[in-house]
Amino acid sequence: MGEKTVPIFPCRSIDDCWAFYEALGFELTFRQTRPNPFIAVQRGGIELQFYGLKAHDPNTGLFGCYVLTTDVDALYEAFRGGLKASLGRIPTRGLPRIGRLGDMSYGVRQFLVTDPDGNQLRIGQPTSDDFSHRPAPKDKVGRALHTARLFVNSKEDFEGAAKVLDHLLADDGASLTVTQRVEVLVLRADVALQLDDLPRAQGLVAEVGRTELGAEERTAVHDELRRLEDLRKVVDAG
Repeated sequence: MGEKTVPIFPCRSIDDCWAFYEALGFELTFRQTRPNPFIAVQRGGIELQFYGLKAHDPNTGLFGCYVLTTDVDALYEAFRGGLKASLGRIPTRGLPRIGRLGDMSYGVRQFLVTDPDGNQLRIGQPTSDDFSHRPAPKDKVGRALHTARLFVNSKEDFEGAAKVLDHLLADDGASLTVTQRVEVLVLRADVALQLDDLPRAQGLVAEVGRTELGAEERTAVHDELRRLEDLRKVVDAG
């Protein structure tokens, strides 16, 4: 026996939907307008289908799927580049948007991409054979970052993440190592943008920019610095 799962998502316009996925490097494999609007797209082993539904509200939809890949870094860069070429920017908030690429606590290296209709692809590469959640680190900083990242990447609970990170900065900000400080500030700036708090995001991005990093430290926070590059373009645009 052989089986394959193909997700079917709603969209308000099959033309707008296709334009987004074309920018990500997908091919259009099927399109119909009658009796019902419908498209199918494919990029390598990723196959997705969409049906037109004008009444669909992208802000209340909870549709998504998980995509496993053998090279998540390459796919992330391809998606970032495609969106930048199509939109003139890398969308980090609102719809559509692409999230940070990073190592998760449940055995994957992952990023999220959400299309204009609120449909979300979680794209990850296994880094372990164990996909269960790891226990939270025992140290306060590690535990706070662990919790905040789960809020952002698993639930998109940005308010919850903001509270955790603000509490950490207020109580332990002065004792953070350089790399810890970069991790906390970049994640908090990202959260601020998701909450439409542009002044706070601008201040946090500027603070990271004033932080001196050595070569080893830059390597340690490579994912954060790549995300910072995208966030900086948003805050500079105002």
